[in-house]
Amino acid sequence: MNFLEERIVKDGIVKEGNILKVDSFLNHQMDIDLFNQMGEEFKRRFADKPINKILTIEASGIGIACIVASHFHVPVVFAKKSQSINIDGDVYVAEVESFTHKCKNQVIVSKKFLSEEDHVLIIDDFLANGCALQGLLSIVAQAGGTVEGIGIAIEKGFQQGGRIIRNFGYQLESLAIVDGMDAANGSIQFREQ
Repeated sequence: MNFLEERIVKDGIVKEGNILKVDSFLNHQMDIDLFNQMGEEFKRRFADKPINKILTIEASGIGIACIVASHFHVPVVFAKKSQSINIDGDVYVAEVESFTHKCKNQVIVSKKFLSEEDHVLIIDDFLANGCALQGLLSIVAQAGGTVEGIGIAIEKGFQQGGRIIRNFGYQLESLAIVDGMDAANGSIQFREQ
């Protein structure tokens, strides 16, 4: 069992509806030492890639992406879920459906922060159905950039997202893959990696 799986077993809470609450250390309160370990691991897994930019989606991917970026010494760009008056000029747009929030959002990235010169590592906290990742992949494609890889903290292996993204041919690295959960007894089964 790796460091993230151990933390999930220790502090994660399984709820009905295939919900895994990790808000005490990952996506509400954030354990920066844990994020640093994740950053080191993503740097190791993507060490041979010419990454010059990290891309994520707001909000809970931003903290992890920032720590990962510190290991690559590159900037982070995050897709925003709403247009604001301080985003001027042209933007890339993709529609994303949230598994957690059960809604669709238009996500945007300013064209001045992503271009055909960029070699992108996409980082996010969760992968369930893969909708957020497909939106981010669309944005990189619109920019003409290259996706060098995708790093996920926790993948729900019993949902289709990981299979879909891997079938597209991308190097997808998930630090913990949950293959099953039981809310009745709080048990979590991890995929051997």
